[in-house]
Amino acid sequence: MLNEAVTSQIDRLQKSLPDKAFIGGAWVSARSGKTLPCIFPGTGETIGTVADCDAADVDDAVRSARAAFEAGTWSRMAPQDRRRIMLRFSELILENRDDLALLETLNVGKPLVNATNGDIPSAAGCVAWFGEAIDKIYGEVGPTDDSMLAIAVREPVGVVGAVVPWNFPLSMAAWKFAPALAAGNSVILKPAEQSPYTALRIAELAVEAGIPEGVFNVLSGYGETAGQALGRHMDVDCLAFTGSTAVGRMFQVYAGESNGKRVSLELGGKSPQVVLADADLDAAAAGVAAGIFSNAGQVCNAGSRVVVQDGIKDKLLEKVVEKAREIIVGDPFDAATKMGPLVSAEQYERVLSYMETGLEQGATIATGGGKLNEETGGYYVAPTIFDNVNNDMRIAREEIFGPVLSVISVKDAEEAVKVANDTDFGLAASVWTNDIRQAQRVSKALRAGVVWVNCFDKGNMSMPFGGFKHSGHGRDKSLHAIDKYTDWKATWFAS
Repeated sequence: MLNEAVTSQIDRLQKSLPDKAFIGGAWVSARSGKTLPCIFPGTGETIGTVADCDAADVDDAVRSARAAFEAGTWSRMAPQDRRRIMLRFSELILENRDDLALLETLNVGKPLVNATNGDIPSAAGCVAWFGEAIDKIYGEVGPTDDSMLAIAVREPVGVVGAVVPWNFPLSMAAWKFAPALAAGNSVILKPAEQSPYTALRIAELAVEAGIPEGVFNVLSGYGETAGQALGRHMDVDCLAFTGSTAVGRMFQVYAGESNGKRVSLELGGKSPQVVLADADLDAAAAGVAAGIFSNAGQVCNAGSRVVVQDGIKDKLLEKVVEKAREIIVGDPFDAATKMGPLVSAEQYERVLSYMETGLEQGATIATGGGKLNEETGGYYVAPTIFDNVNNDMRIAREEIFGPVLSVISVKDAEEAVKVANDTDFGLAASVWTNDIRQAQRVSKALRAGVVWVNCFDKGNMSMPFGGFKHSGHGRDKSLHAIDKYTDWKATWFAS
């Protein structure tokens, strides 16, 4: 059962708990009248419903977004005015931080303190960063003789569909909609069916900030209906997706079978943390533990493989096990909790299944392994570390998306790089060493879109984020994110 504190918070929000889609500046029910349940992962209970949108609702949203784009109320607004509105949008997100954090925790079960101090400020910061960038992006003047003048300018692509994941619902959404809006596009945001609340709530904050009606639309619904309809729609110009590799490939098919829209994909990972013999083991152990157990391991770039030189493997493993056993797993509304439940029953069974597979294939459990807090009805699992893993095992090759770490020993840096790169993915990686030359060699050799040296999962909005290989293409964050939401137009003037 929901505890009294949670119940009282839900009651407080009841009048503003989102339950409809947001199209053209108005709350609307799905045309079909269908709804989908919102489930609190801490107990497995249904706490509300939202509109279950499908292709008909996507049509409505696209028409609204296209009309707004063609009208120019946002797309042709002066950059300084768009900047001012985006900064106000950021301020409103921060002003509503407590409610937004509560909605995030209710949807996905992450500790409330993390949502309050991490996810929501991160989203607000992203909106502000791209807002500040709006009037600082310049075009180009081409080299010509005196008879011509050639200029190249960026123009918004038009209507952008953004399909985002449930692990960081608002901050991942902001990585898509903030640069798309900054570039002057109209946006249709489709949050994951598990986590619609914050996306729906900020839709009205966008209008309050001054974003014109129809420019920012939010559709709740399932991926196979609303998501697919966005991917196949003939009047969507760009589709940005973060999620699994399998679904990302579906969006490429949808684009090819419809209007050939551009598709940007930020997909899965199996990120290696390479720990070499001269590393600071205390720092490495802390980085390894945080890299896999933060957000219950439900992170696309989670450091789920430790590739460690065999001479220090046992010492490192001992330290990481100690860190794992210190993690308090429990009620996400308890300030002492460091790790909440997994997001859903489906994800719960998936992670438990991989734990069984690891044992079946010969790995051994150093700590954890299995369910926790079963009496709550929630989806809690123990922080788990597998030892004696080889890189051919499924737990070393497939994305688990849970708090499960595989420890793989190697003889030297050369073998470490080989094992680290022996994966279909290439989203992120790290190397731990006190030898700067070795750090340079290894980081350059690692095939990943982001590499951290003597740290993990650090950064800010100023640098691009994205992957190699099966981890996708295109970049979020930084000015490079705007690339996928704009087209270059060259204009020649005869003098």
